[in-house]
Amino acid sequence: MPLETPARIVRALVGRGYNAEREAVTLIAGSDDPGRTLARVVEAVPDDALRITADHVREVLASAPAADPPGTESTGSAAARATDADASATAASDPPVSAATSHDNADHTAQSTPAEAEGEPTGRNVDPALRSLEIANDMTGQSTGTGEYDDFVKVFRDRYEKLSKMLRGRVNHRPAKAISNMSGGEDAELIGLVDDVRSTKSGHWIIELEDTTGTFPCLVMKDKDIAGYVDELLMDECIAVQGTLSGDAGILFVDSMHFPDVPRSHRPNTADRDVQAALISDVHVGSQEFMADAWNRFADWLHTEEAERIEYLLIAGDMVEGVGVYPNQDEELDVIDIYEQYESFSEHLKSVPGDLDIVMIPGNHDAVRLAEPQPGFDDELRDIMSAHDARITSNPSMITLEGVNVLMYHGVSLDEVIAELPADKASYDEPHKAMYQLLKKRHVAPQFGGHTRLAPEELDYLVMEDVPDIFHTGHVHKLGWGKYHNVLAVNSGCWQAQTDFQKSVNIDPDAGYAPIVDLDTLNMTVRKFS
Repeated sequence: MPLETPARIVRALVGRGYNAEREAVTLIAGSDDPGRTLARVVEAVPDDALRITADHVREVLASAPAADPPGTESTGSAAARATDADASATAASDPPVSAATSHDNADHTAQSTPAEAEGEPTGRNVDPALRSLEIANDMTGQSTGTGEYDDFVKVFRDRYEKLSKMLRGRVNHRPAKAISNMSGGEDAELIGLVDDVRSTKSGHWIIELEDTTGTFPCLVMKDKDIAGYVDELLMDECIAVQGTLSGDAGILFVDSMHFPDVPRSHRPNTADRDVQAALISDVHVGSQEFMADAWNRFADWLHTEEAERIEYLLIAGDMVEGVGVYPNQDEELDVIDIYEQYESFSEHLKSVPGDLDIVMIPGNHDAVRLAEPQPGFDDELRDIMSAHDARITSNPSMITLEGVNVLMYHGVSLDEVIAELPADKASYDEPHKAMYQLLKKRHVAPQFGGHTRLAPEELDYLVMEDVPDIFHTGHVHKLGWGKYHNVLAVNSGCWQAQTDFQKSVNIDPDAGYAPIVDLDTLNMTVRKFS
């Protein structure tokens, strides 16, 4: 098979253990004899080279060899045939689209993308001016919290103000203090943060709601349709209730309950052209179980013609395994030094195409504070991870790709949601359903004082003030996706095989997957590389 297309050239190079710059592939493809040129380039590059550059190819093209005598076959031609065979073998083993993944229904399983419209610029060959990437809500360098009592008051006041605004159009809110002065039997409506939930001897539920003026008890009868909502409540989330005061005006009998939620009328933004983003997380370089081979297959595939429409790579935290994250972790480390872990990650990141726009946020294994929101990495780590000019922002952050709003959050709070809520509402096997709960609450980590560590700041950066079009998380090492009120929720799995610690807590990871989202349709395909 002749090497007449860039994709075959890439596969041939991969078969020989090399990555290549896009310009280098273009130069080889445009030469008079691509197969022979490729063989000569491979012969000419230094022994320690892992990546073919455009300069390597230019040097070979500038020193063209003499023509072969008639009736003889040059070494280059024989090598070219071997390279063609490598290309065919590599092509035959391309990773398939995975069907064995968790999703809500067939509508959420992305299909093969249609052929590009005739004449429309597609793939990473397009003018960079067509790209658009903006980052909002980055709190790196903005942290003001000192851990004093007043800091906690400020962050919860800000949370209440932001979330109560989303609910005021649905209820006629009266402050808790004002309700306490009303007469028995009157109708009342209240917006507050959940301060306590407890059951009565009769099986009913009492919810204490707190606003800026005080707290007020609200009773949900067990035979009410809304009683099922009580199982979904987390401490410190914001809800609204409507009901009637008891005869002594000491408690509110709840008739209806509202969450900030994503409006059912939400219509997601889409890109104006055929362009894709790859969503991954939890790479865990430095772990003995880091799946380097799967990562290399992913990186190599990104260089192929099939992946040309992928122009953005979003990594939702845990670039490295870290040090001291869980008991006896040092026994499972391949790289002990944290800085060497990031240097190794950077080398792996260099293997993806250099013309991708890359955005990264930290996770709980990364070398930043554990309390959320997590600022982006310090200058020393940013310098180490400077490959391809990757953009680093805080966890969480809203990333806008060509008009499509992607909320990136590592996902530590998913552990808490899954632990607190019924299995049909949230589970590790279907992590996207736990994400639905966060969308419903319009907050990525509502509960304070539990498993998730929250930092007191003047502003609550964890509130979803704007509805995302895509909600991207990781952390739980499970793959799942679906749509909630037209928001695509994606938990992207991991690149780490099961560790001994994960076995001890019964976590069976979904490793080596890459969700690929069409930004013009928000359809999704999952590629498997493990």
